[in-house]
Formats: sequence, structure tokens, C-alpha cells
Amino acid sequence: MTQVYLGSSDEERKSLIRRSRSGDMTVSNKEVAKAFAIDPNYDPYEISLDEMDPSHPSLFLNGTSWPHFERLRNEDPVHYHEESMFGPYWSITKYQDIMYVDTHHDLFSSSQTKGGIALGGVPNREDEYSLPMFIQEDPPKHDDQRRVVTPLFMPKSLAELEPLIRERAGNILDNLPRNEEFNWVRHVSVELTAQMLATLFDVPQEDRLKLIEWSDTIQNLADPEQFETPDEGFKVLMECLTYFQGYYEARKKEPPKFDLISMLAHDPSTNNMSPQELLGNIMLLIVGGNDTTRNSITGGVLALNEHPDQYEKLLQNPAVIKTMVPEIVRWQTPVAHMARTANQDTEIHGKQIKAGDRVCMWYISGNRDEDAIADPNEFRIDRQNPRQHTAFGYGIHRCVGNRLAEMQLNVMWEEIMKRFPKVEVTGEPLGLASSFIHGIRELPVTIRD
Repeated sequence: MTQVYLGSSDEERKSLIRRSRSGDMTVSNKEVAKAFAIDPNYDPYEISLDEMDPSHPSLFLNGTSWPHFERLRNEDPVHYHEESMFGPYWSITKYQDIMYVDTHHDLFSSSQTKGGIALGGVPNREDEYSLPMFIQEDPPKHDDQRRVVTPLFMPKSLAELEPLIRERAGNILDNLPRNEEFNWVRHVSVELTAQMLATLFDVPQEDRLKLIEWSDTIQNLADPEQFETPDEGFKVLMECLTYFQGYYEARKKEPPKFDLISMLAHDPSTNNMSPQELLGNIMLLIVGGNDTTRNSITGGVLALNEHPDQYEKLLQNPAVIKTMVPEIVRWQTPVAHMARTANQDTEIHGKQIKAGDRVCMWYISGNRDEDAIADPNEFRIDRQNPRQHTAFGYGIHRCVGNRLAEMQLNVMWEEIMKRFPKVEVTGEPLGLASSFIHGIRELPVTIRD
């Protein structure tokens, strides 16, 4: 069996790629989905390496991306993909190579003007669809803008937030139904992260689910089930811009406060942002605050149910939560990849990467690299050195909120263990059709008395 597209001809697919790469946001999502439709269950060991492309969203939706990365790690860890729905790119699949790219921002740019941090990014985009944000900047602008929000994620600030997180986690868990199936994602994972986001931005809690809607919109821009075209999704994001622009301008006139909008409004590096840059940085903070925690909370419940011996280990010794949390983050890897653009000709593993080439660091693959992590395909909640993983990235772009994410996960599991003998998965999980965010949209569970 070979990887065969089930839809249109090669020329039609190339035409769609050209239109997308030119920044055309009116390309029909259904047309793209049809043209690039594949059987996600094909055997990646039965195709040639030239055909290997692990970026297809269907592979992540169906959980069939893993053998692609296994084969690339073993046979071609720095692999060039001539044609994909995101254009040509290099796959970097080994732990040490990922670390090398991530820590050499002089060689590999994150700049939006060169394509940004995700596959499919359009270089030199300066229109209403551009979303400049500090994670898609290089020094010095990246450093100046990141510094603005960093104080909110320092240990002292996190210690002050912990009692509030614990209270909220307890309230969420105490109000869950018993002896009936419900969606853990919506009732628990989304609720905790939404409440925290509203607190970090200092906006009304009754607006918290708007933040989740806008975060989901970013992930679903190309989803034909959600939007006919990406342009339709951007209309929803304009609602986000209108909402936050009001707070941004108002807080410029108020005394500085310790919330994200006030910080952005008062610092010289961020107090005069264009509407697109304001929206970009707001979306970065929303998505960053939502997806890691939300999908790790859900992924942990799923992993423990799939590995009952580990769940039993947790039940016998709840103190293992401290090492379990980073293991959950590694296992789930909520951000599947980050992309860069080569600033100059360079070489990795003897492969010649040219200036301007797109380079994709597959964090999700680095976290299963046998040469860096012992028995990486085993979920082990008492793992030694559990923070040795790629999920938060490395270097200047390392996730600014990683400690907050871990703290929320620690608190949530401590509160779960006080209340329930077990959270039982009683239905099939529904994943996210995305090769960027490794997400879970639905997880049916039951808590029994």
C-alpha cells in the first residue's frame, strides 16, 4: 500500500498550495479537505521515504502519526518533504536535533515575516490576516515583548495564585455529575483553564468561554466543519480584537495593575501596538494559557485509563503526582511542532539546509526518542528525570507559562485524589485534526459513587 490521496489530481493540489501559500484566505476548506483526503490508516512502512509526510492533520485526528515519526527517527531524522499541504519543509524528529534548532535562534528564525512558528505560515504577510506576536519575533523585539508578561509567571506570582486555583478546581470537581457519562474536556479541562485566563487578563468570569471560543477558532481556521473558508474564522477573531482593544485602551488611562492587558498597555515595548499585533499577542497568551493545560488535564485522564497499572500506582501513592505531571506533559505533548526558517545555509546530520528553507521541530517525536529518553513509549508516572522532554521547547522561546501549567495540573490531580476513587473513561476520545496542537476535543468519562 502507498500513501494515495483520495481526492483531486496532483496539479489541483499544487494549485491549492500555491493559493494558500500566497495568502489567499478565501480558499474553500472543503475543497482543500477533499483534495488532500487520505486514508489515515495506511502503513507508513510500505511507502517510500520520499512520500513520508507526517504533517497531515488526519494522522493526528486518528492517532496514526506515531509510526511515521518512528520511521523517520530511525531512517531519516532530518527529512525533506518536497510537497505537503503546507508547502515544502524539513522534518526534525530526534531530541538532540530539536534542541539544537530551538537553541540556535541566530540560525533559525521564528519571525512571522519569514513564515512564523507553524507549518503553513505565509512569509511577508502584512495584511489584515497577519498576526504578529512576540513568539513570532526574533531578538531584540522578542525579548523586549516577552519580558513584559514574564513577571506574572514568576514563582512569587504563582504561589499567590495557587489557593485560588485550588478553590476553583475543588468547586469544578464537586459539581460534576455522578454515575452518568459526561465530557471531561468541557466540564473540567476547559472550565479550569477558562477561569484562569479570565483572571490573568482581569476580564469578567462570565466572559471566560469567549476566550476558549477564540482559542478554538485559531485551531479550526482550516476545519471545513467549522468554517467554509479561513476568512470566516478571521471574522470571529475580529470579535476578539474588538473585545480586547477596549480593555487595552482603557487600561492605558488607568494606574498599572498586575494583569496581562495592563502590562501590555503600560510597557513602552507593547503600549503602541497595531490592531493586528495586539490581536496576535492576545491570541498567543490565550492559546498558550489554554492548550497546554487543557489538553494535559485531559490527556492525563486518558493515559491513566490506558495504563491501569499506572493508575493503580497513583491510587496507592498520591505523592507521585509531582513526577506524574511532567510525564503527562511529555506523553501528551500538547504542541506537536514548532517551525522555523533557516537564516543561512547550514547543515544537520549531513543534510544541507538552505537559507529560506522551512524547518519543523516535531516535539511530539522528540518525546518518543529512544536515544534521549529511556523507554519513551512507556507511560511511567514515577519516571526519573521526568522533565527531560521537549514539550515546552528550549532556548529563548521556551514556554513562558510552563510552571503555571504544571502547577494547575498538580493542583487538579491533588484535588481529584481527595474526591474520587477513579475517573473512568467510558467512551472513545475525539481528537483534534491538527498537526500543531495535539489536542482532545471530547473525552467521555464516568465517576461512580
